[in-house]
Amino acid sequence: MSLKKNEELPVIVKWIEFMKWLFQITEKFPKRTRFTFANRIDNLALDTVEDLIDARYNRNRIEILKRVNLRLEKIRILLRISKETKILPYKSYESGVKSINDVGNMLGGWIKHEENISRR
Repeated sequence: MSLKKNEELPVIVKWIEFMKWLFQITEKFPKRTRFTFANRIDNLALDTVEDLIDARYNRNRIEILKRVNLRLEKIRILLRISKETKILPYKSYESGVKSINDVGNMLGGWIKHEENISRR
């Protein structure tokens, strides 16, 4: 990765954009799910951005990146449950999953890059 130390990684920028969208969505969850379901989704998203930052500044990135990938899958599943229980409108679900998939693709590229480096 040929970024300067003060430049944001595109995957982090994309995730932050997703989080801004996500917090607006989960804020509208019904009261009965806002303090359980919405908080869980929000916390996973916050943990994800922290892990992405850790991965950027850590030499042993692969394990951190795999943990991020697992968190993405958890968020994807929670959003699907939200859609299926009619907490989340289909269009919002579709938009959210597209963003998560975009981040997942970027993450997959980063993992592959790190695995190639570790093989050298």
